[in-house]
Amino acid sequence: MDSKIKMNTIDDNHPQTHNHTVKKPVWYYASQKYAVPSTRKAVIQLLDTIVPYFVLWALMIITVKKQYPYWITLVLGIIAGGLLVRIFVLFHDCVHYSFLASRRANRLIGFFCGFLACTPYYDWQWAHGQHHASAGDLDRRGYGSVWMMTLDEYRNANWFMKLRYRLYRNPFVLFGIGPEIFFLVLNRFPNRGSGNRALRGVLVTDILLVIILVIAIYLLGFWNLVSIVAPVWIVSTSIGVWVFYIQHQFPGVYWARHAEWNVMTVALRGCSYYKLPKFLQWFTANIGIHNVHHLHSAIPNYNLQKCFDETPQMQVLKSISLSDSLSAYRLKLWDEKNLTLVTFSAV
Repeated sequence: MDSKIKMNTIDDNHPQTHNHTVKKPVWYYASQKYAVPSTRKAVIQLLDTIVPYFVLWALMIITVKKQYPYWITLVLGIIAGGLLVRIFVLFHDCVHYSFLASRRANRLIGFFCGFLACTPYYDWQWAHGQHHASAGDLDRRGYGSVWMMTLDEYRNANWFMKLRYRLYRNPFVLFGIGPEIFFLVLNRFPNRGSGNRALRGVLVTDILLVIILVIAIYLLGFWNLVSIVAPVWIVSTSIGVWVFYIQHQFPGVYWARHAEWNVMTVALRGCSYYKLPKFLQWFTANIGIHNVHHLHSAIPNYNLQKCFDETPQMQVLKSISLSDSLSAYRLKLWDEKNLTLVTFSAV
């Protein structure tokens, strides 16, 4: 038996970009039992993530002040960068109001975790809501996603557009300097259409970041601060963008024009199950189980694996291993005729 419901939005106050009414099967509703926040699990995640993150920062400051060999600071920074990826996923859960039962608690913790990741809470919440409402829709690309052209669009583009696209999709740009620009520069400005609340949130976040930056430079010195921040930031942003990329651009992915676009198909076939080694799955807080997340955005990260394992209907796509994913960066264009991602050589 099927029922009809409308797509969930992250926040009741969000402007909806899409309002499809879709049929969802019984097993979908049965899986909603996993969308129950656990205060105990949430607190444990905060303690095993935030506390060691600040401890690592304290240790890095000590190594720099005492002029220990820089490789020690670098190793500590790489680990801290991994923890910052995990912090961002906790922030992401708070954006969906799934981390804790209390909306107020989600906002407070989300704002704090977003601040650590230089990401304003309300503005990113709005943009991420647009992403969930348009993922996999070829006619509504551009909402919180990696730029992707179709094969025909690329063939018909002028030389300048082709150059821009090739530069954008270059791994050094897409996973190197691009994430730095996005988090450090673009996040300092609100998204168009995100509203006054998002604008205020961006201003508060930016002001607090400037205050912390000035204090840190005064206490540590500019270059000492750079030597600490650089490894943390490069590792966290590059890994974060890579994981987001592989969640929606992989062999076998689903994309469709708006008329054929289906929210259930997007969740089950348009989002990957990125099966990482356990320690990497911990650092990414299960966000690689992205098909379940897009199907049920209210399920907290700590319940995603259990929901996937106990719901066979969600296991329609072959999982992507770490080794499998490393070749996915070569897929640059969507071939609408054959419904598959292809490399530039297909041109």
